[in-house]
Amino acid sequence: MKIGIDSRMYGPKVGGGGLGRYVEQLVTELQATDDTNRYVLFLKKENADACKITNPHFEKRVADVHWYTLREQLSMASVIDREGLDLVHFPHWNVPFMLKTPFVVTIHDLILLEEPRSARATTRHPLVYRAKYFAFRQVLGNAIKKSRHIIAVSEFTKQSILKHFPDVDPKKITVVYEAVTSLPASPEGEAHGELALPKGPYFLHIGNAYPHKNLESLLHAFSFFVREHPEVSLVIAGRRDVFFKRLEREADEIGIPASSLRFVADPSDAQIAELYRHASLYLFPSRIEGFGLPALEAMQEGVPVAAARTSSLPEILGDAAVYFPPDDIEEMVAVMERSLSDKPLRETLMAKGRERVGMYSWKRAAEETRRIYETAL
Repeated sequence: MKIGIDSRMYGPKVGGGGLGRYVEQLVTELQATDDTNRYVLFLKKENADACKITNPHFEKRVADVHWYTLREQLSMASVIDREGLDLVHFPHWNVPFMLKTPFVVTIHDLILLEEPRSARATTRHPLVYRAKYFAFRQVLGNAIKKSRHIIAVSEFTKQSILKHFPDVDPKKITVVYEAVTSLPASPEGEAHGELALPKGPYFLHIGNAYPHKNLESLLHAFSFFVREHPEVSLVIAGRRDVFFKRLEREADEIGIPASSLRFVADPSDAQIAELYRHASLYLFPSRIEGFGLPALEAMQEGVPVAAARTSSLPEILGDAAVYFPPDDIEEMVAVMERSLSDKPLRETLMAKGRERVGMYSWKRAAEETRRIYETAL
């Protein structure tokens, strides 16, 4: 077969943390394991050089068209169709309407349908927002309806698809779990020096600050916790966009001491690794997640995890985390207390976390995805 992969989101620097990593690892593992099929990778100028070809069955094409745009809908179909592919894989729902090539699509989550607050989170004029949201619904529906097969990254995501698109045959959806990428090594102490992190224990959250991440609740819970534990700090790292800036203002308004809170904007992979390695607890208060990769990354680095008992998180993290209701501030504070002071619990979480990470494999994910390619037609 001749298979295309829309790799424009390749790498976390271009495609964003979760999506970029997914495309990067899928391409890497397919190159390492598939010597039968031929592949064409569609990349942007920004990541074309970063995507290294290690298998002669793979070749690159530059398709410098940004996602979620009208230009994508008008031009990407012809770019892909002229390659004469048997099948193309879209790692996200942004499939061009006019595409003639058969395709499979990966759906990571349906947050914009499940979480109204994040769906309405925008800096655009209301009319522009409504037009774009309408377009999103149409493009997503087209991807779901016309795909030969749908890959969901969790059972939660599969059930979300079936809830919002009840006409879809459940057999058309296969759950293929993602996995954890080994984080880069960096000199000991780099985070504390270069990033000026707290000298004492600190709690950590890494990721974007969209409303569904529920970080406002985390800040309020920590504002109560830190009154009794002034030696503990909170570190929040992520892309410094409008939502991140709102979070900074919120922290100031509720009076969290500046010495107890650290915002790290746009951290590199090496800095993220150091942030994990020195953390005392990883906090994941999100109201909805398709998979929850940062929590597994924390477990990989031996950090205990406390997460919201919601969406895919109990499915992915199992008994390797402690849980709290996402909107219960008092329970969130209690979990912080218990996770910090209960040494046997911490040791249990660390051991179970490393075991849990071992359940997920990018190699297995690529092999399962390849089987979907070969049966989709």
